[in-house]
Amino acid sequence: MAYSELVKKFERVREYMREFYVYGFKSRDEFDNKSARSYDDERRRIDSWLGEYLSFRRTQEGKNVFLSIDSRAIERNPLYKAWKTCSFTDGDITLHFIIFDILYHENIALTLSQITEKIDTEYLAHFDEPMIFDESTVRKKLKEYVDEGLIHTEKYGKKLMYSRMPSVKTDGMQDAIDFFSETAPCGIVGSFLIDKMKTAPRRSFSFKHHYITSTLDSQVLCDIFDAMAEKRAIRIKNKNPKLSQEIELTVVPVRVFISVQSGRQYLLGIQMQTGVFRSYRLDYITDVKLENACGAFDEYRRRLDEIQKHTWGVTISNKGGKTEKVRFSVKFAKNEQHIYGRLLREKRCGKVTRTSETTASFEADVYDINEMIPWIRTFICRITELSFSNRELEKQFKEDLQMMYELYGVEGDEADDVQ
Repeated sequence: MAYSELVKKFERVREYMREFYVYGFKSRDEFDNKSARSYDDERRRIDSWLGEYLSFRRTQEGKNVFLSIDSRAIERNPLYKAWKTCSFTDGDITLHFIIFDILYHENIALTLSQITEKIDTEYLAHFDEPMIFDESTVRKKLKEYVDEGLIHTEKYGKKLMYSRMPSVKTDGMQDAIDFFSETAPCGIVGSFLIDKMKTAPRRSFSFKHHYITSTLDSQVLCDIFDAMAEKRAIRIKNKNPKLSQEIELTVVPVRVFISVQSGRQYLLGIQMQTGVFRSYRLDYITDVKLENACGAFDEYRRRLDEIQKHTWGVTISNKGGKTEKVRFSVKFAKNEQHIYGRLLREKRCGKVTRTSETTASFEADVYDINEMIPWIRTFICRITELSFSNRELEKQFKEDLQMMYELYGVEGDEADDVQ
């Protein structure tokens, strides 16, 4: 079969872009999930979209190809190109343009029979070997567009009339759409709207941290949002990269968390097999199917709201189900009030107390102190006192700090020691 740039199933492209380009540098021989020919086809397909961002490095294992994108320098997320290259049959694309040519204005409303007749007499009759679209085929295509929100239906007596949905007015919204496309979940929607504008908006802002890889999870996220809106359970396939296996689970999706540090997205929900809350990385979910409605959805959300009061990251309980207390104090100069501002801005579920003009304390009760360690480390050299209710973790933290002193040959006087 000849190589084609078009994609029929996005999950296949997502798998290669995620496992091969996003998470690591693998040579052709190391990528043993698929055949060598499949690897070559997918590599060429991605190269056709993102060739200017592809780099390679030769190692003892072979040639490693990888994406190299400086998110500070790009105007717009280049990974959106993968969503704009879907395959279609001749019949699909022909029927698509004919239907929207017939319903070219929102004031035109026609029945299924009228639309089918126009297709036969006004569009296909002039071809020597015309395509044949029976009423059943046209009905299915119209239903697809109704489900997508592109076509509106209304009953007049016994007749079901089809009309085009009004066009969205985007005048004066260019900056908002541009910002949405680069920052919001499912931002691909904004990217499509930008493509429809006569001229792309000139960027009036830039990003210090621009997380673009979540683009690959847009379809999964959209399906989860649909389930949450309808308060339904979902059946998912969840990959475990450590065990190289895929598990099917039934989950009630309650909320989606997005990390402000990494841009990584998580689904938090009730796992029906165990009845407890769990978090799932969206980039590990490969399939989402909507299941039955969940009558307890509102109760699950209320429970999660209570749990969030003691959640720093996505660990929503520990083995004992009890919270752990963390407390530390920091010092800063009079002209370093931004340190106090950082504490206030980044405290999440914690509490900040100003103890003097140049000192402040932070405390929180959380399910997993270990999630906080990277953040706490950013205040090293300013921390004057620190205590964890988890004494083993506190001991490990201070030992790691001592090892760092020794590594850099720093003794650290008593005034700088963390008590």
